[in-house]
Amino acid sequence: MRHIILFICTGLPLYFFGGLILKAQNSVIQPKIMVIPYSKSNQNMMQTFESNDLVRLAISKVKSGFESRNFPTVDFVSNMKMLSNDQAMEIENQTSIKQQLIEMSGADIYVEVETTVNRSSGGNSVTVILSAYDAYTSMTMSNETGVSDRFYTESFEKLVMKKVDEMMDNFLNTMNSRFEDIRLNGKSLFLNVGIREGSEKDMDFETKDGQSLSEIIESWVEANSFNGSYHIQGVTKSKIIFNEIRIPVKDANGNNYKSSQFVAALRKYLSGQDIETERDIQGNRIFISIL
Repeated sequence: MRHIILFICTGLPLYFFGGLILKAQNSVIQPKIMVIPYSKSNQNMMQTFESNDLVRLAISKVKSGFESRNFPTVDFVSNMKMLSNDQAMEIENQTSIKQQLIEMSGADIYVEVETTVNRSSGGNSVTVILSAYDAYTSMTMSNETGVSDRFYTESFEKLVMKKVDEMMDNFLNTMNSRFEDIRLNGKSLFLNVGIREGSEKDMDFETKDGQSLSEIIESWVEANSFNGSYHIQGVTKSKIIFNEIRIPVKDANGNNYKSSQFVAALRKYLSGQDIETERDIQGNRIFISIL
């Protein structure tokens, strides 16, 4: 029997920048935390929540764990009800529903919590896996796995509650270390710019300013990455791949800087070079097609 729960975290006594929580010396800005049940793309989140007692208990326990450390939380059920009932019940659209829920709630970090019941002749136990991700880029922020002691018991709820308590401190310490790295070095993106099949262009195509397409893309990335930090994995006639681009956590106006803004700016620049594009954004992985 497996139960997977998703938490979206907000509310640390730390500074918040663009979906990230950072240490502050003299003030406190608390990002949001929302705890939601994980469901696969063909499963309904609300049905998963309502039909599983262990899932509901685990959600409650993790919420209280954050709250006891001064993390205010956002209620999953009330936010879910704000979505259209028709949308919430569309099983084939659950991935979109989850994304809409995250965006509407304003959650900054989501934490997947997976619990597995282990049965054996030597006693029963549970495995708990916590995985934190930045809600804006889907970058991994922290991972923690714990297995409870074995007991001759069917009270799996007690085993989950105890194991979550034991894991929280290490889990949050790792998150804080990751936040500090991002504050200093920016958030990380993966970018693949490829030529769409049938296009008359390639990466050697001469643009309006006399440079090749690959050259102007790299120059733009260098100028718009955080502190000029980026790395090219490779360039061919059909694509250029950046396996890491660092972007700032805030824009020039002090607002959260999202990967979608980076993509929009690059596409606008290419359009000015008479190069039309399509894009696909998957968390911190960006795919742009040259038409």
